[in-house]
Amino acid sequence: MASKQLRILVPVKRVVDYQIRPRVNKAGNAIETNGVKFSINPFDDIAVEEAVRIKEKNKSLVENIHAVSIGPAKAQDILRNCLAKGADTSTLIDSKDVQLEPLAVAKVLKEIVDKQKTNLIIMGKQAIDDDCNNTGQMLAGLLNWPQATNAAKVEFVDSDTVKVTREIDGGEETISGTLPMVITTDLRLNTPRYVGLQNLMKAKKKPMEKLSLKDFSNVDVQPRLKVISMEEPKPRAPGVAVKSVDELIEKLKDVKAI
Repeated sequence: MASKQLRILVPVKRVVDYQIRPRVNKAGNAIETNGVKFSINPFDDIAVEEAVRIKEKNKSLVENIHAVSIGPAKAQDILRNCLAKGADTSTLIDSKDVQLEPLAVAKVLKEIVDKQKTNLIIMGKQAIDDDCNNTGQMLAGLLNWPQATNAAKVEFVDSDTVKVTREIDGGEETISGTLPMVITTDLRLNTPRYVGLQNLMKAKKKPMEKLSLKDFSNVDVQPRLKVISMEEPKPRAPGVAVKSVDELIEKLKDVKAI
């Protein structure tokens, strides 16, 4: 394998923990966040794990893994978690109360890519709070880099070429691309490791740069969409037990399912 060094960027997001059932706030325009547990977005956690595995497998290939998060000051907790798992450095961009849309996030990340001299971006395919699933694609477009989305397997053919397997309807698709490149991760790519207390303590000594959106004054971060209202999904009607196939057919006819 050639001696070209990888500088990996892993964007991560602080979201309501996936085990918590989201609730609409009293104003009916957003998800309730007060008194709710937050954690790293699961897809981003997989991206961090994959970056660390690449480094562990090819120690001479990876120069640096840099984790970055755009969010409130409390997002530094998930960055510490990334550092404890094996990321080398990190950046927290304090967005305070501004809710950035995917295009704005992609534009800010592009600035970080240029600053870090990144040549490989590994990121979750989507965040579980908004499910947009387009930040990675937008970032690849802004950078004019090749992209491989929804990755279920990542393999380095050599230091410049990456082979990515994606799950598609009816099977798998394998594509390859050359660096620099954007890869977005799917759930089956790996299982993130558990972080022990000792590694969390060590992570406090690793560098964490702290910036704010004011440091990206050339990026338009104003939202283009406004949430008018939000409501809980209507509860499903209880099921009905039937005693025969004929009764089942009649019930389906009643609801015009057949």
